[in-house]
Amino acid sequence: MVRWTLARAVVGVMLGAAMACTAQPGQREPSTAVSPELAEGESVVPGAIVVDFKDGTKKEQFDAWEADWGVDLEFNSVESLDDGLTVAVSVDDVEGALARIRQHPAVEAAEPLMSYRSSYAPNDPDYGKQWNLQMIGMPKAWDSNRGKGVVVAVIDTGIAYEDYEDFKQVPDLKGVKFVPGYDFVNDDAHANDDHGHGTHVAGTIAQATNNGQGVAGVAFEATLMPVKVLNHFGSGTSADITDAIRFAADKGAKVINMSLGGGGHSQAMASAVEYARKKGVTVVAAAGNAARPRVEFPAAYAGVVAVSAVGPNGALAPYSSYGKELDIAAPGGDKRQGDQGGILQNTIDPRDPSQSIYASFQGTSMATPHVAAVAALLYAAGAQGPDDVEQALYAGAVRVNGQERTDQYGHGLLNAQKSLDALGGGALIPWPAAWWALALLALVLLTLRSRERPGYFNILATPSFLVTLALATVGVFFVRSWFGGASGVAGDVVNAVSLPIPDWQRIIFGRGKLANPVFYSALIPLVLSFFAIKFRGLRPALGGLSLGFAGFLAYAAWAKAPGLAYMPFTFLAVPWLVVNTVICVFIARAMLKKESV
Repeated sequence: MVRWTLARAVVGVMLGAAMACTAQPGQREPSTAVSPELAEGESVVPGAIVVDFKDGTKKEQFDAWEADWGVDLEFNSVESLDDGLTVAVSVDDVEGALARIRQHPAVEAAEPLMSYRSSYAPNDPDYGKQWNLQMIGMPKAWDSNRGKGVVVAVIDTGIAYEDYEDFKQVPDLKGVKFVPGYDFVNDDAHANDDHGHGTHVAGTIAQATNNGQGVAGVAFEATLMPVKVLNHFGSGTSADITDAIRFAADKGAKVINMSLGGGGHSQAMASAVEYARKKGVTVVAAAGNAARPRVEFPAAYAGVVAVSAVGPNGALAPYSSYGKELDIAAPGGDKRQGDQGGILQNTIDPRDPSQSIYASFQGTSMATPHVAAVAALLYAAGAQGPDDVEQALYAGAVRVNGQERTDQYGHGLLNAQKSLDALGGGALIPWPAAWWALALLALVLLTLRSRERPGYFNILATPSFLVTLALATVGVFFVRSWFGGASGVAGDVVNAVSLPIPDWQRIIFGRGKLANPVFYSALIPLVLSFFAIKFRGLRPALGGLSLGFAGFLAYAAWAKAPGLAYMPFTFLAVPWLVVNTVICVFIARAMLKKESV
């Protein structure tokens, strides 16, 4: 039998990841629809079953059969006495019991007991026209969370939030909570809307809901902070936007929505974003409406969640910008088939700011507040900061064609309920990297001769191996929940150790859109492996570290998730990761190989 070499084996494992190399730089991938009807998992009551007998079956009859089935059945209700619907709880072997019960001729159906819950349906008369809320899973998300108390700053043209001089509050914002904002265009405390864009955006975030009027909003129990930086023509300056970001962060906003873009890179604005993020603020911005493979600023800044737009069919909207800096997609509308394809909210009539209208808009400006509002839901559900929010957003996003990331959709299409589930269900821990590492460990051992091969479980029982493998794949992920409130140097330490070692570059070099290839490589394990020449006791730890890096890089290549800085072409990222995975596996093999006696 031909023996596989290690290199051939690793290449075989990584073949799927290497397939990503075929995309050409700057080439736009076909827009692929994501179904607006998102599948929801069934909820099964543990250890409980339902058995539906044929009508007329008596209790004394099925009492006689219960001993053979190993269950204790009772009628579900008084009404069940005639129709034979019974329930059993505390069933040890549900599948086995159901298999036995289904064979009996008196049984019409036997199945696990399911739990159901209401899906909140607001009474706003035009809610049925808001396909966008169905697309992101809002009805189910509303059952548990509505963003209560989270402050969202809308940095835009202002909001029609008050009756002041000639300005009037739009009717469908009555009852919405506001905190004081600021008008940086006119330098006063009344950030009223004289354009209509900002009010529309604010409505998507927190339109008054279940008030029997108009339409609904995503996080309708959130609190809005109106911050005006764009004039009645819809334009503004980088200085005002920079001031506004710092203002919102200082005044208690947890989320900043910027449905605006254009201009070029502003270091002052980038610094303001970094300032806001360090204060625990999630910043969300529109990718742009230029239909080109370049994300506009401020969405392209490090630390900003960049949002593209999809239409009612889930495909990338024809106007939406996209690119390697993109993070997530959300409903932005596509009105080629009429107004019903747009995003419907209450806003002002731009011809007369004192008048209210319901208008259907489209744009990445409309997509962005969906993401900002879901971020508010996540904070209300207990997210500790921007890292938690972003990880939950991306973990809950519905993948396009099964890909972890694309330039058109980022991590996928926004889904509120799945993101809430990810926040509460431990989906934020990057377990796949650890599974890759353990699979590669098995591969390493298979390529060693028997006298060189340590036992698989002996290795797993070595603390130094396990610790370094965990540090390189998942980090000490639980420390953020313990010390999430730490700030300054202590906060940086908590953030660093909670991340896998390759992602420490996010702390050292800043949270850029692109990963630093020095950390996403075999360099760290390679340099440290030289110490094992003299200090052989380090070999298990370095073996774990190398395999951890291999698992992390392998998963990153398979997921096609990271963009790497300094790469002349984006398609080179995956080959880089694959090659460095192979190097890490070879280092791990050398570290774990038993020495000849």
